[in-house]
Amino acid sequence: MARPISFVTGNAKKLEEVRSILGSKFCREIVAVKLDLPELQGEIDDICRKKCLEAARRVKGPVLVEDTSLCFNALKGLPGPYIKWFLDKLGPEGLHKLLAGWEDKSAQAVCTFAYAPDENGEVILFQGRTEGDIVFPRGCRDFGWDPIFQPKGYELTYAELPKETKNTISHRFRALDKVRDYFESRTD
Repeated sequence: MARPISFVTGNAKKLEEVRSILGSKFCREIVAVKLDLPELQGEIDDICRKKCLEAARRVKGPVLVEDTSLCFNALKGLPGPYIKWFLDKLGPEGLHKLLAGWEDKSAQAVCTFAYAPDENGEVILFQGRTEGDIVFPRGCRDFGWDPIFQPKGYELTYAELPKETKNTISHRFRALDKVRDYFESRTD
């Protein structure tokens, strides 16, 4: 039997969402491991690869790390992978105000999962994107920037959508769908 995959997170809601999206029939056990990984700077893919290799080195086994970005088109992709820090300092209202001087309120929610079988293994990236708009905060405030992101084709923000709906359209769902496909296609 294959070793469980250590999913690096200290966020119980994120673990719950990942398990829900992958479903109970996912072929590998996912266990949460809280690691204090360095906050890296750079482009999304580079950040994910480096975080994944560092996590694999510490865990000494298969790891899955996730990095989420919120890219405002008017700001040429910022805050991008630095959204956690922008949200921490500005809150949802402040993020919304960042676009006050711009007509373009469009954004991309980007989720990248990186998997490595061990510390010497190749890092494989799985990325999902959802197009949307940045709106004044609406809905529950218990999950990051969900109150300000309204996906294209919907009148509700991520925070207002039922979890079942969000978990079939989100950037995280799109990335995890690729993770699921990868593991289901493996024969080893």
